[in-house]
Formats: sequence, structure tokens, C-alpha cells
Amino acid sequence: MSQLASIAKDAYTYAFSMIENYNTMYKQLADPKGSEYVGGFGQYRHYSTVYTPENHDVVTPNNDTPYSWAWLDLRAEAWVTTVPAVADQRYYVQQWVDLYTYNFAYVGSRATGNEAASYLIAGPSWKGPTPPGIKKVFHAETDIVMTLTRTALDGPADVANVKVVQAGMSLQPLSGFLKTSRPAEAPNISFPPYDPAKARSHDFIQYLNFLLQFAQPPHASEVELMKRFALIGVAPGASFDAANVPPATLEAIDEGVKQAQAALSEKSKTTLSSNGLFGTREDLKNDYMTRAIAAEKGLYGNSLIEAWYGGYIGDGVKLSRIHFAAGKLPPAKFFWSMTLYTLPDRFLYANALKRYSIGDRTQGLRKDADGSLTLYVGHTSPGPALESNWLPAPEGKYSVVGRIYGPSRAAMDGTWKLPPLLPVTNAP
Repeated sequence: MSQLASIAKDAYTYAFSMIENYNTMYKQLADPKGSEYVGGFGQYRHYSTVYTPENHDVVTPNNDTPYSWAWLDLRAEAWVTTVPAVADQRYYVQQWVDLYTYNFAYVGSRATGNEAASYLIAGPSWKGPTPPGIKKVFHAETDIVMTLTRTALDGPADVANVKVVQAGMSLQPLSGFLKTSRPAEAPNISFPPYDPAKARSHDFIQYLNFLLQFAQPPHASEVELMKRFALIGVAPGASFDAANVPPATLEAIDEGVKQAQAALSEKSKTTLSSNGLFGTREDLKNDYMTRAIAAEKGLYGNSLIEAWYGGYIGDGVKLSRIHFAAGKLPPAKFFWSMTLYTLPDRFLYANALKRYSIGDRTQGLRKDADGSLTLYVGHTSPGPALESNWLPAPEGKYSVVGRIYGPSRAAMDGTWKLPPLLPVTNAP
């Protein structure tokens, strides 16, 4: 592989997660007619719907914690996120993500508690002491950031309570919070339309250059990397027109893109868990392949300290069981759940019980006499006496995603593991 092809391979891998994030950013910020538009910078869009099998807006929908989305432009000034007092028994989290897709800040039950408070989200150019009324300052490496906020929902009857919590969250520029004069507005942003074909070609450089202008100065660990990438046209805010690139150079870039895509595909096949794929720059140690795989598996996963993910693939034709020995339940500070999805579409499964997930908040869940817990998964009921612990499945392949909110150290380091999904030998 030539030097330029090698550079292009590394640059494509580096850019992959950022461009996946841009796909979401474009839909939510730059397409007012789109269903995902949030209303512009500094605007929350709250969702408090209980997902059903009829909802096909997203795959593997999460009924545990409805989402709230917002984006901030930190170029002119820092912004303040204010959260209300939240009842002690209710979990919520504001996950803050930069343009690199690093989880650079957390506000919520685990990280900061459930009391009312205001926090400053500051861009790379912001300096100064903590302003009055601000509990903590979070520094981002990029001038554009987003939050994926989650608020725990305890079934359909709890929707109104979730809406109250969501309505108590606010965003405002620091000048508005302090009631001081506003600084000059930053220039308007002209978002290049997202084109998936371009994103997977040499034109990825166009998107990367656009995004890098909001990530200045580069992180100290990437100064030399950016100099290397410049050899194929990577530069913050610069234009990239393939028609003006020498044919030999463009051919080398195309070869590098092809090699990067092959490497990503191979790595994806052997990455069977999402735990450890998401976190801060320090957590990921500038491992850009891991960052890319995280985006390929699913953007905006929580850092492991916040939530643990695991699960199973099964066949509903055969009734199966998941047996947790006494004292070996999923170790959650907040709560845990198991949600079933059809395959290959990954939507909720329609069933007569209207039960799409099961966990420690499921009403009527019955433990065994010795304190252990057995869950049943399959198309056929395990019988009336065990139906409280049954997660209905289709007559075919399904996946079950386990989520632990506030995982223990044992879950995070692998000392605790999910028990296997085993067939029920005496199934009715």
C-alpha cells in the first residue's frame, strides 16, 4: 500500500464515527422538514412515548428511558444546562457527546445526583473561573456538542411524571443565565447535505474538513496526525473537490478507503459486546478503530460506568429460560431490564400480554423458593403459574438486550456475567 493510501485508510477510520454523528446532526439541525428535526441549537426535543410494536422510527427501541435530544453551538459563548430536582427513586442521565463522539460529560443520578442544579457546558476556547450559580464546568473539545438525555419510565401510567421531569430541564446561553450582555453571534453554519454514498467514498474528506473547523485547536495528541492527514487534503474548513485532485492521488485515496472499510468489516465481526466501545478520549486511548466500531454498532452508547449492555440470540419455537442464582441478579444501582426484539428488523414483538421487556420493575415478577429468579422466553407460555416471568417471543429468531443502569464493578470488569439462555426441557 502506498503512503497516500495508508494515510487515507487511517483518515477514513478516524472520520467514520464523526461522519456517522454528522448524519444525525444534519437531520436534527439542518432539515426543518424532517421528522427528526429538533428545532435548532439550544432547543430540547423531548420524547415520552411508550414504544409499541407499531413504532418503527428506531430499531431496538428502549422503553426504559425515553429520550430528549439537544445540540449546542459553543462558538460565541458557553451554555448552561439546568436540571430540576428529581425524585430519589427516578433515574435520569444527561449524556453529553462531542463531535468526535466522545462522552465528555455526564449529569444525572449517578454522576451528579438528583438535586436541582445548573452546569456549564464550555467549548475549547472558554476560560475563566466557575460562574456564580454553576455547580460544575464541563469542558468540551469541540464547539458543537449534543446531549442524549434519558429519563426512566415505569410503564404507561408513568408518562405524565416523565413529562414533568423533562419540562423542568432547560438550556440557555451563559449570558442569559447571568443576565449580562450577549457576545457577538457566531457566523451562520452552512451544513453540507448528508449523502451516504459520498460519506463512504473519497468525499468523506469533505465532511471531515467541515467538522474539523469546529474542533480547533486540535488535541495535543493529534497535531502530528493532522499534519499527516493534510497530505491527502484534510484541513479544517477547507473545500475538497475530487475533480481537482490529481488522478494518482485520488486513486490512492480510494484504495485507502477500500482498505479501511475492509478492516472495519473484519473488526465488526469479532466485536460481540458494546461494553468498552464508548467513553471519553482517555477511556478509548485514541483508538480510532474502536471509536469507529462503536459508531457502526450504534451511536451514543453510554460509557460502561453508566450502563452495561449484554444479551442473547434465540429461537422462539423452543421455550428457553434465563436462571439467575440467588444473589446473582444483574447488579444494578438503579434498575435492570431485558427487552426482546424481532429479527432481523429489531422491533418490539406484538403479543397478547403487551409485555415487551421484563426486569426488576416488572409487576408480579416471582422469585423461586431459594431466592433465585428464572425468566422464560419463547412463543409458548410456560404455564399460568409461571406467566408472570414470561417474555413472549415470535416463532422464529429474536434478540434479547439486557441493560443494567448503574452497573456494579463486577459487571464492568466481567466478574459477573449473564447466565446462559437454555432450553426448557419439560416445556408445556
